[in-house]
Amino acid sequence: MKNIVTILVLVIAFTFTTQAQQRGGKASTEKMLKKMTTDLTLTTEQQNEIKPLLEEQMAERKAAMEKRKAIQDSGEKPSKEERQKLNTERKEKATAFNTKMASILDKEQFAKFEAMANEKKGNGKNNGRKKKN
Repeated sequence: MKNIVTILVLVIAFTFTTQAQQRGGKASTEKMLKKMTTDLTLTTEQQNEIKPLLEEQMAERKAAMEKRKAIQDSGEKPSKEERQKLNTERKEKATAFNTKMASILDKEQFAKFEAMANEKKGNGKNNGRKKKN
């Protein structure tokens, strides 16, 4: 169950980023928060609690992206152990994010949050990719 929740959070995060990049803009915390507020009917108090979480998540994602780009530019490939470590860290961060979201949202909102993540997960696999012939 934890793995599913972790994957869902990551998928939502990456989907927001991917959709924003396709439109030529960057995903902002404000846009993400606005969408969540509309979809989950968040209260002002919940918005104030979620906003720092989203900002932290975006900062971590940006740092990870820059780190991956630096590794890719150097021409070196990370070892299997390094990839496993990065994957474990990513899962731990996603689990922590989900736990925090579960404590902020009520049960109905969290269920809808997970459903949104599942929907995004299905749509995210081919999101923005064209088939090569």
